[in-house]
Amino acid sequence: MAADKVLVVTGGGRGIGAETARLAAERGYAVAVNYRENRDAAVSLIKKLGGKAIAVQGDVASEADVVRLFETVDRELGRVTALVNNAGIVDRGMRVADMTAERIARMFAINVTGSFLCAREAVKRMSTRAGGRGGAIVNVSSIAARLGGAGEYVDYAASKGAIDTFTVGLAKEVGADGIRVNAVRPGVIRTEIHLASGDPARVERIGATAPLQRAGEAEEVARAIVWLLSEEASYMTGALVDVTGGR
Repeated sequence: MAADKVLVVTGGGRGIGAETARLAAERGYAVAVNYRENRDAAVSLIKKLGGKAIAVQGDVASEADVVRLFETVDRELGRVTALVNNAGIVDRGMRVADMTAERIARMFAINVTGSFLCAREAVKRMSTRAGGRGGAIVNVSSIAARLGGAGEYVDYAASKGAIDTFTVGLAKEVGADGIRVNAVRPGVIRTEIHLASGDPARVERIGATAPLQRAGEAEEVARAIVWLLSEEASYMTGALVDVTGGR
């Protein structure tokens, strides 16, 4: 039997995605955890979640993988009612003058195109005009979209700026279809993604400069995401919610 609340979390095997999946499962969602490479982490999370949960491998930058992800959810959990576009990458700190076209293309393929593709498949299923029950989408952006990432990762910041615009535009486009679209913009959060930057110590260093004088935890971002998915946020759409400790 299909579940009443079905959530897809991309990049859900670790960090913010994993905490979102865990918290949503506690709130009664059937959860599909998408992952690209870290199968062990994703499967371990599914075992912890209990209830209705599945792990589905796939690269969100691949249209075929995204279509297969949602078809798997249709078959095993039911029609999706919530999507968290969390999958994303960052790269080593670098000035724009030193960036390769390959790096930039991959950044946008995963961080932007992947979110578009997943939202497309979710909207097809959620839209009331297509026979769906409506739903909610939360895109995971970054405060880097506002700060710019100068000297470190302007490409990453620009990709998240695109997510902000995508959030506002899609919210206006599908509001009449019963779909709400919002974004969270985390600040410096203690997750493994910072290891890819080549400067893992930056989390504590930069976190200490926030008004709250610390880095954030993945669960603190997950709480905001799950709240935006819920009926408690029923009149919110097109919003960009900063979870930054005041930065």
